[in-house]
Amino acid sequence: MSLLIATLIPGLLLLALGVPLLLNHSGYVAMLKSFPRSTAGAYLFFGTGAAWFLYAIWHLSPADFGDYKLYLFIGFLLVAVFAFKCVPDFLAVRGLATLILMGAMPLLEAGYMNFQHPQIVLYKIAVYLGISAAIWLGAQPWRLRDFFTWLFAQPARARGLGGTLAGYGLLLSIVAFTY
Repeated sequence: MSLLIATLIPGLLLLALGVPLLLNHSGYVAMLKSFPRSTAGAYLFFGTGAAWFLYAIWHLSPADFGDYKLYLFIGFLLVAVFAFKCVPDFLAVRGLATLILMGAMPLLEAGYMNFQHPQIVLYKIAVYLGISAAIWLGAQPWRLRDFFTWLFAQPARARGLGGTLAGYGLLLSIVAFTY
């Protein structure tokens, strides 16, 4: 992945998250409020995250437990399948956390050991904040519901967060073309 794409992806994602919040779009707000317990979101995000993780396990090298990849694959496949049966609450949030963690690796690899461009730090900040949020929400997914409750209690909070996300996304989108 090129550095342009690795910077543009977080920028466009932040713009896509921030602009509807900034505009206070009612459908977007309703979707965000219902997301943590969404069954469709669970199938989409957790299913995609599990598939990506299982793909990564299947392609492990011998140095990375590749000799046991069949056992790991079967074990994690069972965990993913039983997650829908045994712990369906907040599965959409856990799936989103999985996707963020799986997506962070290729994004960070694009800028690995690249010291020529000081502006590279801007996209890495966004990726590392995403990783931190994914770890936290993966362990305590109900916190996203609580955050949305707090965020939408006052319209100024949602607009402020939307403006911040959209502004940083715009900055990253511009910086992406400076490499």
